[in-house]
Amino acid sequence: MRLVDHFESGLDAPICLTWELTYACNLSCVHCLSSSGRRDPRELTTRECEAVIDELQRMQVFYVNIGGGEPTVRPDFWELVQHATAHRVGVKFSTNGVRLTPQRARWLAASDYVDVQISLDGATAEVNDAVRGVGSHATAMRAMRNLADAGFSGFKLSVVVTRHNAGQLDAFKAIADAHGAQLRLTRLRPAGRGADVWDELHPTPEQQRGLYRWLLDQGEGVLTGDSFFHLNALGGGALPGLNLCGAGRVVCLIDPVGDVYACPFAIHDDFLAGNVRSPGGFAEVWRASPLFAELRAPQTGGACTACTAYDVCRGGCMAAKFFTGLPLDGPDPECVKGEARSALAAVGTGQAPRPSDDHSHRTVRAPRSRPVPVSIGWGPPAEATPPDRPCETSPLAGRRGSGRTCA
Repeated sequence: MRLVDHFESGLDAPICLTWELTYACNLSCVHCLSSSGRRDPRELTTRECEAVIDELQRMQVFYVNIGGGEPTVRPDFWELVQHATAHRVGVKFSTNGVRLTPQRARWLAASDYVDVQISLDGATAEVNDAVRGVGSHATAMRAMRNLADAGFSGFKLSVVVTRHNAGQLDAFKAIADAHGAQLRLTRLRPAGRGADVWDELHPTPEQQRGLYRWLLDQGEGVLTGDSFFHLNALGGGALPGLNLCGAGRVVCLIDPVGDVYACPFAIHDDFLAGNVRSPGGFAEVWRASPLFAELRAPQTGGACTACTAYDVCRGGCMAAKFFTGLPLDGPDPECVKGEARSALAAVGTGQAPRPSDDHSHRTVRAPRSRPVPVSIGWGPPAEATPPDRPCETSPLAGRRGSGRTCA
């Protein structure tokens, strides 16, 4: 049996668990998968988080991928990292770098079982800050310098590939190499606020072909986390990875209030499997959820099974299909053979599902029926010191009349 066949039916515990500790964030990235910004007052307490970590240790989960929001603005974040590593649960956390001071970088460099992922979506400030907010490029670069100066080698530079930065792949690689980091590319999904800008920001077919060729040339030197297995249908060779949608099989997501979703990119009630606060905790959700059982059952593949590339593409990304209104057993919206074009054209205005929650600083959404311009989100000034203001974690941040705003 191939390894991928074994994973397809699910494992006793996820290989990697994504955990969004908070929706609070000092930025308002236009493509944020979780529509983060304001803290949810129901989020798990420190003790509840520690209990989840203890459970992950008992389940022998390899490591947890912590994100948000911006996880480092949660007051107990470093305490939770220490608790996890003390229990030999590896931690990889994603950050915009706002709290990675030289002192904290040295602390991380001396820590076991910890990896860091710095988010940057433009090799230049002009490209990055248009998506992530004014000053965010400088903040990320400063954080990388702090990590490099502290001797933390092998941390990750995480880039979401968009139409505006697809031509900067070599520049991203050069930035990573200069800091002793490893480049990690991920796919833009039409989830969260990304649903509003996906039509404008997702790479063109020509850019996808160029990305595929570039990734093949890089081999395992650039990480992708199985983001681009749909590109294997181009037929020039298989990209490294499982080439399989692992939702509910080998991966899942815990959100800040303890809800467990099948996929980190599909925060929607249709993919809600349970809550860690329920009897039996996370282990019971993972092992007994009817949703996960359904996802682990043999899949028909639908019309895609007739395609010669099905074995290497497997129909693409479930979340990308869902949030563009396409059937889950049909082709990926970015199918490189163009099989999704007619289906996408048939999706009417307002028919594509929306994420279940929006925690944005600005809660007014643009309609999906027209193009959405890429605006500059709220963010710290380019040379600001890491902010430490109540609005970062306040559930009222960004709301008029709250007394504290981040606008």
